Amino acid sequence: MTDWAQVRDNGYEVPTDRPLEVLVAELVAMLRSPDPVVRDRQAYFTLATWIERGVLSTGQLRALGDEMVARFADSEVQARTFAPLVLDAIVTAGVFEPSWVPPFERWYVAEADLRGYDEKLGWLHAVAHGADLLGTLGLHSAVEPVQMLRLGIGRLLTPTAYVLADLEDDRLGYALAATLTRTDLNDEDVTGWLDPALRALSNPPVEGIRPEVTNTIRTLRALYVLADHGVRVRDRITVIPRRDQVKTKLVDVLRTVTPYYL
Repeated sequence: MTDWAQVRDNGYEVPTDRPLEVLVAELVAMLRSPDPVVRDRQAYFTLATWIERGVLSTGQLRALGDEMVARFADSEVQARTFAPLVLDAIVTAGVFEPSWVPPFERWYVAEADLRGYDEKLGWLHAVAHGADLLGTLGLHSAVEPVQMLRLGIGRLLTPTAYVLADLEDDRLGYALAATLTRTDLNDEDVTGWLDPALRALSNPPVEGIRPEVTNTIRTLRALYVLADHGVRVRDRITVIPRRDQVKTKLVDVLRTVTPYYL
C-alpha cells in the first residue's frame, strides 16, 4: 500500500512503483473512509491535484466520474458527500457526461444528513459540496442553467431538522449567483425559480420558523449581496446580467419573512 502521507508531503507527485490505475483505485476506496485524514487530506486532495494537473486521461476521468455517481447511493454519508467534490474537479477539468446530472440532482435534494462538521468523521458538508458542483454545472454550456437554479431552491426548501451552521448558505448562494451570470437566461428564467420560495415563505407555520426557512433566507441574503456587488467567476468579477430583476424578486421573497427591515 502506498504511503499517501508521504505523497502529500512530496507535493502529490505520482508514485512510480505501481500502475496509475491501481493508485487511483486505492484512492477511490479511501474516499469512503470514516477517517477524515485518510479521506480528505490524503485521498481527495491527491485526486483533485492529479485531476487539475492532467495526470488522468479523459477515459480515466469518465470512469472516475461514473464511480462517483454511483457513490450518491452509498450507505456511508462521507462517501456520498465527497462524490460531488470529485465530480466538480472532473467537470472543471473539461470532462462531462449528461448522465451524471440526474443522479446528482436526486441525491442533492434527498440527502438527509446535512451536518457540516462531525467530530469523528470530519467535514461532511453535503450542502456545500453539492453547491460547488451545482455552480460548476450551472456554468456549463451543456446544462440548462434554470435546471440548476431550481435544484438549488429545491434543496433549500426540502424539510429538514438541521439549521446550516458551517457557511453552507454562502456556498450555495455563490453557486446560484454564478449560475445567474449565464447570458442565455431570459427575464422569466432569472426570477421564476424563486416562485416556490415566495409561496412557501408566504405561509409560515404558526409553531415557529422551520430550519429550512432559516436556511433559505440566509442563502438568499447571500445571493442578494452577490447580485448587488458582483460574482467572482473564473478569477473575474462578473455582474449578473439581469441583477436588478433578481434583486427585486429577492426582496419580494425576503420581505415575506422579514418585513421589518425591507
